[in-house]
Amino acid sequence: MNRLTSLVLISSLVVYAACSTKQEGFNPAQINQLYKAAPEGVKSRWASAENVNAEKGKGGMTNKGAKGDAYTLIAPGTSKVIFNQEGAGMITKIWSANSLVWTPENRRKVKIEMYWDDEEKPAVSVPFTDFFGIGLGLMRPFECELFSAPEGRSHNCFIPMPYRTAARIEVVNESEDIIMFYYKINFVKVKKHADDVLYFHSYWHRDIKTTRGVDFEILPKVEGRGRYLGTNIGVVGDSTYQGTWFGEGEVKIYLDGDTEFPTLVGTGTEDYIGTGWGQGEYAHQIQGSLVSDKEHDIYTFYRYHTIDPVYFHSDCKVTIQQIGNSVRDNLRRMRENRAEFEVVWSYVEKDGLNASKRYLDMDNPPKIEDDNFPNGVSTNFFRSDDVSATAYFYLDKPSNKLHEIQSLEERTQNMKEKVYQFQK
Repeated sequence: MNRLTSLVLISSLVVYAACSTKQEGFNPAQINQLYKAAPEGVKSRWASAENVNAEKGKGGMTNKGAKGDAYTLIAPGTSKVIFNQEGAGMITKIWSANSLVWTPENRRKVKIEMYWDDEEKPAVSVPFTDFFGIGLGLMRPFECELFSAPEGRSHNCFIPMPYRTAARIEVVNESEDIIMFYYKINFVKVKKHADDVLYFHSYWHRDIKTTRGVDFEILPKVEGRGRYLGTNIGVVGDSTYQGTWFGEGEVKIYLDGDTEFPTLVGTGTEDYIGTGWGQGEYAHQIQGSLVSDKEHDIYTFYRYHTIDPVYFHSDCKVTIQQIGNSVRDNLRRMRENRAEFEVVWSYVEKDGLNASKRYLDMDNPPKIEDDNFPNGVSTNFFRSDDVSATAYFYLDKPSNKLHEIQSLEERTQNMKEKVYQFQK
């Protein structure tokens, strides 16, 4: 599937939670029928430092038209509105390029926030680099269906973002440096959206030390009608688990009233992103693993549900289990180093065959200290790591009830020592 086909699918499927037989208003799929004239009332516009308000006939006027405002400056402790439009429309692409002052340490100190229809609470409030498809404030060259970073020094987002009465995007600089901010936001003005067009939302959260046995919430419960679009996740393994595999946890998606157990469930972390038996580094259209540093236990990976939609009609919650895997001798060494973990189950050979038995009695799991606990077999255990995730979703409301983004300290704690000295 090429980019054009992908965009047609995104515009026609992502924006709509369900297709009705009669549509009144703008149909986003129309703009990707390349051979057709513009739908009635649809106008193309770009907002940038060269034409901040995206006005007709007002682009490139500075310096007598000779590129006078390629970027804007954002002072420390201030914010800059980079997009401010009234009326109905839809953002079709966002581009920004890193400048030399965008050090890894600064990337989580800058936030991107998006407001729809004059709501006071942003629908999007995410560390800038984490928003654009790769976690932990890292940069890698990659391309997928929703994001790309050509040569690893720019950000591109292709997610359609409709709004009905107004849209505002702000960049908030909480670093101690002046940010040279390059950007361009492409959008179309429309007369009216159909009733079932949804609003784009994004939520970011970090748990510096997850609780053993408690699933990390990629997306806490949201209420309304919508679509879960996917996530990018960053994991920094606890040093006490060094040499073991972090990714046995299943992704669980709770839909429309699910309580104890979800409707949708996977088979493991690397399985959710389309691979198996661990994960290396790759970038595919809807799934990828952009950083897989086994030596330092640093991972970033993504999964987007564009061609396999995840719809919800009343509510949705998405979690991932915190489960690792290793062998007996490693677990015993971890115990000696006072690592905090709990055995979940283990494979053991039966009668010398390759058949296996799982210990599922959580009240009486196998004990790694026992002499008859074999080495060299796969053993899963609950663990506690530094996990963060950006969730992307659509909702039938311009704002949500999720809690606000975490503080600067929580976003950046330990990142220089545990991540940026090894990965940039």
